[in-house]
Amino acid sequence: MCRGRGRTNPMLRPYAQAMSAPSPPLPAGRLWAALLASTLVNLPLGSVYSFSVFLRPIEQELAVPRSALSLVFALATIGFTVGSVGAAFLYRLASAPVLVLASALIAAAGIAIAGTAPGLPQLMLGYGIVFGTGGGVAYILCQQGVNMLVRTRRGLVNGYLVSLYPLGAMIATPLFHASNEAFGWRLTLAGLAGVLVVAGALAALLVRVSGARLAPPASATADSPPVLGSLFVKISATFFFAASAGLMVLSQAREIVGTYGGAATLAVAATTGITGAIAAARIGGGWLVDRFAVPHVMCAAHALALCGGLLLTLLPGPLTAVLGLGMIGMGYGFISGATAGGIAIYWSPVDFGRVAGRTYIAWCLAAICLPTLAGWLFDRTGNYATAVAIAGAANVTGMVIAFTLPRRGGRDDRPS
Repeated sequence: MCRGRGRTNPMLRPYAQAMSAPSPPLPAGRLWAALLASTLVNLPLGSVYSFSVFLRPIEQELAVPRSALSLVFALATIGFTVGSVGAAFLYRLASAPVLVLASALIAAAGIAIAGTAPGLPQLMLGYGIVFGTGGGVAYILCQQGVNMLVRTRRGLVNGYLVSLYPLGAMIATPLFHASNEAFGWRLTLAGLAGVLVVAGALAALLVRVSGARLAPPASATADSPPVLGSLFVKISATFFFAASAGLMVLSQAREIVGTYGGAATLAVAATTGITGAIAAARIGGGWLVDRFAVPHVMCAAHALALCGGLLLTLLPGPLTAVLGLGMIGMGYGFISGATAGGIAIYWSPVDFGRVAGRTYIAWCLAAICLPTLAGWLFDRTGNYATAVAIAGAANVTGMVIAFTLPRRGGRDDRPS
């Protein structure tokens, strides 16, 4: 990778001119408080990635088939996306602390509804719709508040923010497993609801201390690329192809390692390790776009994931499966961090939440497409070879699209 300098493609000059324009004056505030608020809220919300821990106990108690429980998680994914997109329409309805608290309480209410569910419909309503939507709103509100305050190292800050969900899953998975064994899944969900209430209240106080605002004064204006223009389509498509491969790894890593001959212990350890690697890569992806051109970081990340797929295809085995899946997952993680950081670089802070929320539509589609297709192919072939090949093709496509992004994104472009 090289620094993001050089001549600007004539087709991209409007973007470059918009991005070189100064951002509107924004109120000063305490960034540390906004970051701490985001951490408190998003770590427990990230437990959505630990939903698989509840599959067996819910199956046994409610006699709900595994396929139906998968629908609950799919609804949570859709709800998160709806909440992410809708959050931008709430900025002026109330102050940032009130909105953060309200969204956290809605998410907690969804968990409480799910924890008292007598059957599938209430599970779908509570966990899938209410919790998912409240979590999506809270996620974008926190990101927007931070981006209205941050002045430098936007990539690193946003890489950290998007790492909180997988970090939350790493913390929640062993805790949920132990709690399920000791108290049952209903009390575990009740505990999660309580944590969300406390975290939401503390986060609201911290947001107030930070002085973060979700929207600028009505008189402020900002030069920025169109929210739904070609730049948005390109960065969303690049993210979609990486997420398709990465979410397949996240959702089925244990089964894939087992298919390639790995023992159950290795499969479980690999799943945990890959989740941690993705979280670290998200921070790294944001850090890298502070120093190198965004398209170069994204191309390198897709290339890393592609190499992981090739390793898995050419040298099948339990250890190479772990390494290959880790490379695919880390490629996705780097892209996630680079996407969040890229949005902060390409668009004005005022537009961050609006753009980021819509970008998660690509994440939602990715969560449905390749992971579902991989399971369908496994049922018919008994292996994941075809799915891995499709993931490689997705990475190649993502690389091609990434090369068309503007080259803005080096240390020389940072505000002083």
